[in-house]
Amino acid sequence: MTSRRDVLRTLSLGSIGAATATSVWADTLAALAHDHAHAAGPAPVAAADWTPAVLNAHQNETVIALSEAIIPQTETAGAKAALVNRFVDAVLEDADVHERKEFARGLAWVDERSQALFGADFVATPADQQTALLTIMSSGKAKSVADQIGSEFFQAIKSMTITGYYTSEIGMKDELGDDGQVFFAEFKGCTHPEHGAPAPARPGAKAAPKKQG
Repeated sequence: MTSRRDVLRTLSLGSIGAATATSVWADTLAALAHDHAHAAGPAPVAAADWTPAVLNAHQNETVIALSEAIIPQTETAGAKAALVNRFVDAVLEDADVHERKEFARGLAWVDERSQALFGADFVATPADQQTALLTIMSSGKAKSVADQIGSEFFQAIKSMTITGYYTSEIGMKDELGDDGQVFFAEFKGCTHPEHGAPAPARPGAKAAPKKQG
């Protein structure tokens, strides 16, 4: 049986093949998700009367379905049980208007493509059809502007799902079996200088001396 670690490894490797499909907005949300999780730590179980701050009801259900399709329940709980949708909504609440609009456009694309292929919104399709659409989105071989929207959105929702799951109480305690320090030590986040990451050192350049005191 495939382990969750194998799933994560497959998803991470898949992003390499789809590198040309990434965009600044998707990278920004991925970096924001990492920062949000790292600052907040594992979220407690949310209240039963929780409502999203950014997503509408249908968008929230679509995020639940997408995240569960990316990290489904197997021998351990999936993204739905880990409340990844609530993590995604919290990240979007901290995001700029541009990133929110692009994310919403991606969600709309998912339903449009699902309707075209299967005659129903994503949440109303069976698991095998959801997987088929995710395979198209993750291929990194966009043949049109519309396909590019789907590819970019997949990179965003995949990164946010993985970060949300592996920094949830379920992901860290039940799946990783620790307090999450392994995850934080290994997850590098965004490395693009335009997002605030330090530029890589030039070959042969000397490191700046550390300040004393």
